[in-house]
Order: sequence, then C-alpha cells, then structure tokens
Amino acid sequence: MSTADPSHAIEPLAVLADIWHAAGLPEHALQHLTLTGRDPALPSSFAVGTAAQTSLAAAALAATQIGEYRNGLGQEVSVDMRHAALECFGRFTIDRRTPELWDRIAGLYACGPNGGAGWVRLHTNFAHHRDGVLRLLGLPLGPETPREAVALALQGWKAVAFEDAAAQAGLVVAALRTLDEWDHHPQSAAVAQRPLVDFEKIGEAPPLAWPALPLSARPLQGLRVLDLTRILAGPVGGRTLAAYGADVMLVNGPHLPNIEAIIDTSRGKLSALADLRTAEGRAGLRAVLRDAHVFIQGYRPGALAAFGLAPEAVAQARPGIVMVSLSAYGETGPWAGKRGFDSLVQTATGPNHAEAQAAGSAQPKALPMQILDMATGFLMAFGAQAALLRQQAAGGSWHVRVSLARTALWLRSLGRVDHGFDAPAADFSDVMQAYDSGYGALVATRHAAQFSHTPAGWDRPSVPPGTNPLAWPTVD
Repeated sequence: MSTADPSHAIEPLAVLADIWHAAGLPEHALQHLTLTGRDPALPSSFAVGTAAQTSLAAAALAATQIGEYRNGLGQEVSVDMRHAALECFGRFTIDRRTPELWDRIAGLYACGPNGGAGWVRLHTNFAHHRDGVLRLLGLPLGPETPREAVALALQGWKAVAFEDAAAQAGLVVAALRTLDEWDHHPQSAAVAQRPLVDFEKIGEAPPLAWPALPLSARPLQGLRVLDLTRILAGPVGGRTLAAYGADVMLVNGPHLPNIEAIIDTSRGKLSALADLRTAEGRAGLRAVLRDAHVFIQGYRPGALAAFGLAPEAVAQARPGIVMVSLSAYGETGPWAGKRGFDSLVQTATGPNHAEAQAAGSAQPKALPMQILDMATGFLMAFGAQAALLRQQAAGGSWHVRVSLARTALWLRSLGRVDHGFDAPAADFSDVMQAYDSGYGALVATRHAAQFSHTPAGWDRPSVPPGTNPLAWPTVD
C-alpha cells in the first residue's frame, strides 16, 4: 500500500513500539506506558493525534528509563491523545494577549488565475525574509505592503519558478505539491533512505559520570543541555528535556531576531547570549560545552561548521557528548541545505494538497497544527535520551539527526483517518496553566505526559534572551 493511499490509522501503541525498538530500547519498558484516546483527536484526515501522542510519549518513557538507570526508581507513564494534540498548538497568552504568530503577508497564494500556475506558501515572520520576498516581487519593502499586492504580483509567476528564485535568494518559500509529486522528487528519495531518528557514533569516549539522582527528583536532574535552536521544533525539544528535569541553556545570538513563540518555548530554560561571529562568543560557548551532556542545534546543515561546531569538532571538544541536529529536508540530497519551516514542508511534501482533497476544498488546506514541528521536537528529546542511554552503556560520542521532511513521511505512514473532519474543534479549557515569566503573565498548555512519581513540569520561568550569564548554575 502506498503511503499516499487513505487507510485506517495504525494503533498508537504499535506506532510507539516501532520508534522504541528502532532506537534499541528495552521491550519491558512498554509495559509501563498507558496511551488513552483515539484519532481523530482534531479535525484532519491525517493521524495528527497519533503523531502527537506517540512522539511525546516516546520522549517521556525514555526519561523514565534514564531515571531508573540513575536511581532504580521505575515509573508509570500515561499520555492522553487529545491533551498531546492540544499541546502541539503552542497556544499561549501573555498578559491576557494572544500573540499574532504570523506576519501579515505569510501564507498561501495562487500563482496564475485560481492557482492555474500552482500555489506557493511564503514564510515571512522575519523582516529580512519578508523584505526579500517583496524585493523579488518588485514591491515596496517593509511591513505596510498589503497581501493584495503580493497576491497580484504572484499572478505573474509559476509556483516552482518562484520557489527556485526564492531559494537562490536565501528565502523561505515552498511550492505546493501533491503526495505523488513529492514522491517523485529527488529529495523525497534522499529523505526516505534515512531512519525517523538517525543515530551515529562520531567518536570514542568513556561513559560520562552523571550526578547522583535523589528519588524525589525528575529523571534528568543534573544533566546539562545546550540549546542552539530557533522557532519551534528545536525549542520544543529543549523545553521537553527541561520538563523532565534537565538544566537547559538556550543560547541566542544577540543579532538574531526572535518571534513571540519564544515566550512559550523557553519555559524551564536558562537564556544566555553568545555571538559566534566573535572569538569571545565562540570561546564562551566552548566553555559551557565542556560541561554539557547534550547539544541540540537547529541550524541548516553545515552552518555551524564555520564556527568550529561541526559534529566531529563538538565530539573532540566534549568527548561523550550527545549532539542532536535538526534540519528541514535532511542532510543529503539536492535540498540538503534548503531552509524550511513546518508550514513550508507541509506544502512542499504533499499534506496540504491531500488534506484539501479529503476536505473537498479547492484551495490547499493546512493541517490543524504545526505537527511536523512539534512531533519532531518531541523526537529530538527522545533521540537525545536514547543516545544518552547508549553513551552510558557503551561510551562514545553520538550524533542524532531528525528532519521535518522525514517526520512528514512518518506521519503519512500512520495511515489516514476515516471521517477525520467529524472531530470536534480544539477546546483548551482544561489544559491551560498560569506560569511565571520574564515577559509578563503567561498562560500556556501543561505538558501532556503524566509520571507516577516525579511530575513533569518547568521550575524556571521563561525569560528574555540574555537574562542569564553564559555559565552553568553552580551545584550545591
């Protein structure tokens, strides 16, 4: 059966077992996991609830394995599908205001009359990406250019031609493809050759010494995670590790823009600055790297190598490190260096077209949430912890790779949901919680994983970049 064909969705426990076994984790642990709920968790023809639940549950269950390894305390884990799916919306308010998370010209546009020359999706949340698109279209730069002007200008382009021109200009644009068109694209073949979570040993090292773990502590307490990620998938990976007790240090460049989602995704993290363009910034990062257990990063493949942070160099600087790398379309193939975000990958790889077909819509239709970002973020946390367990068992330095496009292929493999659009709309009334924040009064979604002894959560409030020094907190 082709992954493009509608079918009944696969049982969530079987999905999670496949992820678990592929990482070489012990079968007996699955007996301590409870998954509740069924798709459709949200209105969609794709099994987005299963994707949310199983990726999150894999991360949570891996945390309990680390905790049991450290202090002998086994735990039961439960994850409700509806709660996991709602967490994937990234819903939050700050001082009772719901941030506008999309730039005014971001979104889908028809090329030619009624999309006769295809459709494109623009991602313009950063000013330089917005102005680059406007420049390419011959329109005035700045935030005042209206959507109508962009729509009119795109009438003169073919979708794939605009995608190519935008890529050459370093912009983030995707042409709409069907599932079949994506399956015949050369990048699709490159993506399909890689595992969902890809593990590689990149150096020799003895098992790292971990601090003692009290029975009352969350499983990752005392483990240190450097977080050089941006936007959603990577930051969600770091936030998930923080929910399980890790000391996570988000490192921003002082010159780099951020979006307001950082308020939500920074829960539980320290937040420091390092300008990697300078010798001082690189030295500061290397200093904290020497005491890190995990280094997660979400820059384009090869981008950090210019700063001496290629995986092998990281392993030399910190033998025994677990490095986790996120990309949009993978690290091999013609699109290996291509910029991308969830919304663009949904468009380029076929789900937006397939969802529209299932809904009977003449216009492309996005999935109900940015499930590629969120599931990939949970898989980053899962991969980091699985590699930590490998490091303890056999030593070595490890590199874990995930990509949004590979997660999109996995989502398709879960099957399609009959009558998926009959599901009720999202209701957040019972999953929101108030949190302290350096940005104001934050109300955001609670973590969906429930632990029997050490509840997941965030001790540190989210704070603006640079609030904390580039140094690990001292241990009492």
